[in-house]
Amino acid sequence: MEIELPDGARIRVRPIQPDDKPALQSGFARLSQDSVYQRFLSPVSELRPMDLIYLTEVDHHDHEALIAFDAASAEPIGVARYVRSTTDPSSAEFAITVVDDWQHRGVGTALVKELSNRARQEGVRRFTASLLAENHEMQGLLEKLGGFRLRGGVSSVIDVEGDL
Repeated sequence: MEIELPDGARIRVRPIQPDDKPALQSGFARLSQDSVYQRFLSPVSELRPMDLIYLTEVDHHDHEALIAFDAASAEPIGVARYVRSTTDPSSAEFAITVVDDWQHRGVGTALVKELSNRARQEGVRRFTASLLAENHEMQGLLEKLGGFRLRGGVSSVIDVEGDL
């Protein structure tokens, strides 16, 4: 699916596939250390082969991942994913990553909307997430989307949830 962003740029979004491992590595290489830390809640220097398998070989039901590409250059620019809870099948943890030079352009909003559509199709009714209290960009995105509330947290990590 092709989506036009508010600035007129166009992105292509589709379900991730096992052969997207090189695209994922390429996108990861374009993330700043801060972006990596905010996504993984710890420093990660590289995506190992086992990480790439987990991140790209998904069942598209309990674990969905959508990848976005710049429509003009075909470069990978972002990924959104959810993993369904094993204790509550109507709930899933979600995460979004957008390469630094595409942040604040609407990619995250577009990805979470598409991911929410997919989740609803698969019976997910609520998203949860853990994020750094200092991750103001993600908090701003969740506020813009509406319906997300603080569930608690420990130290510098906060937990949020929102109904789809």
